[in-house]
Amino acid sequence: MTALLPSPETIAALVKIGLLVGGLMTAAAYLVLVERWIAAWVQDRRGPNRVGIPLTKIRLFGLGQPLADGLKIIFKEDFTPRHVDKVLYNAAPLALLTASLAIFAAIPFGSVLPPLNIPGLPDPVPFLVAPGLDVGVLWVFALSSIAVYGVLLGGWASNNKYGFLGGLRSSAQLVAYEIPLGLGLLGVVLATGSLQLDIIMNKQAETGLWYVFAQPLGFVVFLIASFAEAARLPFDLPEAEQELVGGYHTEYAGIKLLLFLVSEFLHMVTAAFLIVIMFLGGWHFWGITGSTQEVTWVGAFLRFGILSAKIFAVILFFMVVRWSWPRFRFDQLMNLAWKVMLPLGLLNLVVVATIEEFRPALQSALGNSLTTGVAVGVPWIIFFGGLICAGMLTPSSTDNRPIRTRDPFDQERHLEKDEPMNKPSSELVEA
Repeated sequence: MTALLPSPETIAALVKIGLLVGGLMTAAAYLVLVERWIAAWVQDRRGPNRVGIPLTKIRLFGLGQPLADGLKIIFKEDFTPRHVDKVLYNAAPLALLTASLAIFAAIPFGSVLPPLNIPGLPDPVPFLVAPGLDVGVLWVFALSSIAVYGVLLGGWASNNKYGFLGGLRSSAQLVAYEIPLGLGLLGVVLATGSLQLDIIMNKQAETGLWYVFAQPLGFVVFLIASFAEAARLPFDLPEAEQELVGGYHTEYAGIKLLLFLVSEFLHMVTAAFLIVIMFLGGWHFWGITGSTQEVTWVGAFLRFGILSAKIFAVILFFMVVRWSWPRFRFDQLMNLAWKVMLPLGLLNLVVVATIEEFRPALQSALGNSLTTGVAVGVPWIIFFGGLICAGMLTPSSTDNRPIRTRDPFDQERHLEKDEPMNKPSSELVEA
């Protein structure tokens, strides 16, 4: 009978998965409330503050608003238009949500727990659903790449021109910005020598040097690319409501639309996790958390709290930027990816690779302290030089006039006006 029972390791994995999924879905619901408060603060108005405990007059600062919103959208009519491809139409939000949740299997939520001395469980127990995953960074990138298929399927299966255009925009945007996103991370992988996210955090804790200080150019490239990958303003071109009515989920309503919206928020949360883990030291904070793997219960939860506070601060930054910046034009978005972010990402990668190649020789010649100074100082020089060059090479203004091109009716128009057809294109634009 006992042979049929799951092992302690299996039970621990199931508990972690349950806590992860429940925590993420709850966090996504209440982050919507936080974002509405941030929007109200930026726009100098009141945010949601009335919905509290149901059937009472207790408001609780509007903390019942996510529950009310969720129930409202769940009980909406789950209408499927007749003209859609029903299989792909239903599969798109499920594929997107599955990929968004599976990413977190490789993302650590802290350091480790103290030894539990439970037979069948490793000691110490890590705050990680899939510990020992040697390709954690690749896992995150692979699933984030798969997530774009949900957006494309939703736009294609809707058989709607606005949804189709939203899907095309999304594919172009995500493919373009995945390259600088990867280049920003490759510098950290080179410096650490590992693809495991928990090892990357531990490395920053051991040295006391966060990679935001050692690789500022890589951090800026990764941060900007994260905004575009999460489709957050000023990069929310796939669902620009002024142009596409709603983009790839124009034809969706009810629970299917909710799955799309939750997946979008989880993309932002994933980006915040990666920014904190890869560049902001993860659970480490000087003089508070220590750097060893031997922790007490207080130390374990202190590390979890510091990691959570950093992630929440990055999410707040995402929200403030959304309600403060205007949307880019699509050509500006793509020019930024291919003409600015890609060269800067390559420059950061070359500089980090060069430093890591010659670090042993510098340590033997200069010592550890001077080598660390050189390894930090050179990237900062490249950072300012790269930003100055990018600013000088980027046009300071943009021509927003509509582009006038010739069409088959031009000849008839010119014959009616008795105008020659060999007019220069500049005059056609002004006309």
